[in-house]
Amino acid sequence: MRIAVTGRSGQIVSGLVERGGLAGHDVIAIGRPELDLMDPASIARALAIAAPDVVVSAAAYTAVDKAESEPDLAHAINGRGAGAVAEAARALGVPLVHISTDYVFDGTLDRPYLEADRTGPTGVYGASKLAGEQAVLVAHGDNSAILRVAWVYSPFGANFVKTMLRLAADRDEVSVVGDQVGNPTSALDIADGIMRVAINLVSSPDPALRGIFHMTASGEASWADFAEAVFATSAAQGGPHAKVRGVATAEYPTLARRPANSRLDCALIADAHGIILPDWHQSLKTAIARL
Repeated sequence: MRIAVTGRSGQIVSGLVERGGLAGHDVIAIGRPELDLMDPASIARALAIAAPDVVVSAAAYTAVDKAESEPDLAHAINGRGAGAVAEAARALGVPLVHISTDYVFDGTLDRPYLEADRTGPTGVYGASKLAGEQAVLVAHGDNSAILRVAWVYSPFGANFVKTMLRLAADRDEVSVVGDQVGNPTSALDIADGIMRVAINLVSSPDPALRGIFHMTASGEASWADFAEAVFATSAAQGGPHAKVRGVATAEYPTLARRPANSRLDCALIADAHGIILPDWHQSLKTAIARL
């Protein structure tokens, strides 16, 4: 299968290039200047040249706090840019897998979010990603799968796990928010899930395979829980570790308000696509071993 993925160096793009190659797929990562999400013509041209069997829309504006001061840019990339990728996939007559986020929710529910739950982003980033979902559904909704992922980490790029290991290298204690909960998810596992979804879309016109799906690792944690697991795993492998001091969100103010509850219910993708991602503890061990 020939997969064109937007972006060059993001965690999910890097994971897809690695895992796709191992699975025997031809994964083509396309980013700027050839493909610029601010330039619809470049998107159509680059994807046409790639001639894929399926398009994965992974490139995005991901600076959550900075987005608060750059709303127009965030919406141009995550909203209109996502729509342009969907339009290009439709023009090529191929399915689209679009990556979205838990930030489309406000985080106030006391249970994991279902796909049908009411959205309500609390910041610009989440609002821009929700706009992207809507643009994809309008442009190519009859042949797209939108995958909401959360708390992504990997051996690639900047992420929470790498930050914790860096901090532990020069301090004995690290303060980490303990009242936000979610599903830590490996980008490598996400890549495996994307490929399964892509194969299903290419293989079958079944409408049940299309639409919005939640796809995160099994198991949940607070950020403080996650940090403790990072340090315990690192220590067991002879790496840096530190004590974790759990703090309230109020003690760690950020420009953008994060959802207190980022947990996503993944029963729908298990039923439709047969996908259940591994428990995050298991995948964390693999990631830290590589780091």
